[in-house]
Amino acid sequence: MTLLFRLGCVLAAIVATATASVPNLRRVQQRTSAGIIEGVVSADGNVRVFKGIPFAAPPVGPLRWREPQPVAPWTGVRQATEFGPRPMQAREYSDMVFRDAGPSEDCLYLNVWVPARPQTSGKLPVMVWIFGGGFKAGSASEPRQDGSALCQLGVIVVSLNYRLGVFGFLAHPELSAESAHHASGNYGLMDQVAALKWVHENIAGFGGDPENVTIFGESAGSTSVCCLIATPLARGLFQKAIGESGAAFPVGHGMPTLADAQAEGTNFIQTRFGGATLEDLRQVPAEKLLAESVRMPRPEFKPVVDGYVLPQDCAELYQRGRQAHVPLLAGSNRDEGRSTTLLGSRAPTVENFAAAARERYGVHASEFLRVYTAADDAAVERAAADFGGDLFTGFATWRWLELHGETSGQPVYRYEFDQPLPLAADAPAGAPRRAPHAADIEFVFRTLPSRHLPWQPEDLAVSDLMARFWTNFARTGSPSGPGLPAWPPYDRASDWAVMHVQTKARSAPDAHRARDLFLQQYGAGETAAR
Repeated sequence: MTLLFRLGCVLAAIVATATASVPNLRRVQQRTSAGIIEGVVSADGNVRVFKGIPFAAPPVGPLRWREPQPVAPWTGVRQATEFGPRPMQAREYSDMVFRDAGPSEDCLYLNVWVPARPQTSGKLPVMVWIFGGGFKAGSASEPRQDGSALCQLGVIVVSLNYRLGVFGFLAHPELSAESAHHASGNYGLMDQVAALKWVHENIAGFGGDPENVTIFGESAGSTSVCCLIATPLARGLFQKAIGESGAAFPVGHGMPTLADAQAEGTNFIQTRFGGATLEDLRQVPAEKLLAESVRMPRPEFKPVVDGYVLPQDCAELYQRGRQAHVPLLAGSNRDEGRSTTLLGSRAPTVENFAAAARERYGVHASEFLRVYTAADDAAVERAAADFGGDLFTGFATWRWLELHGETSGQPVYRYEFDQPLPLAADAPAGAPRRAPHAADIEFVFRTLPSRHLPWQPEDLAVSDLMARFWTNFARTGSPSGPGLPAWPPYDRASDWAVMHVQTKARSAPDAHRARDLFLQQYGAGETAAR
């Protein structure tokens, strides 16, 4: 079977499940804890697909800004052939394409892809996907996150929605006062925990193993994975974790405290809604609440150390070994950052690079220039972009691996996604090929055809490789397997080995460890601190 033929097969699987509402697709029913659902079997017969399964009650009206509540059971058969609505959000990212009915506050639904013809007997490993989008955008309905092709490697794939922005992460003194836990914010994380509880209770009926669950996510989804490992609320609900380009370890400072988040939430409510009470605010139309929240530059509604979901800052929990002790695979992409993070609008020259370093790090600039090396003007763009990428996701992911490896007693594996994307047909002449933030998603899910780029056979080969690494890890706790490059754990014994995921994949000692150690010591610099 040629790579191009396999690419066509993947495309066919995506199209087959994207048209799951077509009447002539064979239907399949499954009993869940709340009632019977009816999904479909893909046109090629390879995948059973169930979409839009409610895992919690709609968080609307009096349930706005409350912990997710149980689903009301139904009688008869509930159709599970369409994605549930995406969470309330403004248009944020141009690369996001959705296949749902639109945004709604009633958004707590998940999806399940099951291989119809598993290659092995017994219960299947389960992989639970958490989408990214800065905790303010995203949906499980994106075509690039379709689980059809990935599940055919012998795993069950689950994806879920969770509350975003002001709906998912508003903290406020009155909300904390009414809470039995004296906490507020983190409703989006509690949604994720509720979905994992649904998996634990129901996935055996689909053929999955509730004792072999891997959580994985990208960007804010990866940060969510980091928080789920940390929270006591999710303990025992998963056994392995994968993080792609994100963690709750920002450079130079900790996570927001409850007091800080409550102050920002109070400012937002007073500024946009005056003296409104909680009862008033729960009656504000979701569209108006969203519109008012995106008009303000702050607050950024994100996970907070609330004393309940997160009893302490994630860094402190990991340092003390109070996180879940599970194997971890994590990494980031080669081109996460931009040179403008350091240089601004200045030309990429050695002189400008050194001047920017002095402005940012003062007396420590010489040390910065030693670890972010730029011997000539041609190297400046790369060094400045590396710094931007490290501030964005690279350092946080490194720190996560370091701490978890030190205190969990479990293996950790590190990767760098280096496969550059093909250039679009309308790309400017001479444009560089990059491996930017979020470029790995289509590769992991084997959904390259969901993005209209001139993919080549080597891209499909890397996608197959990455998907097999991920599913091997979900199956056994190690990404290595027959026919794959050996991937040693990230530890001192391997000289901090990093798997470079690319056409010629290879494991090599960490060549950039000095950069992370520098950022750990000196933070983001004076410019970022102001």
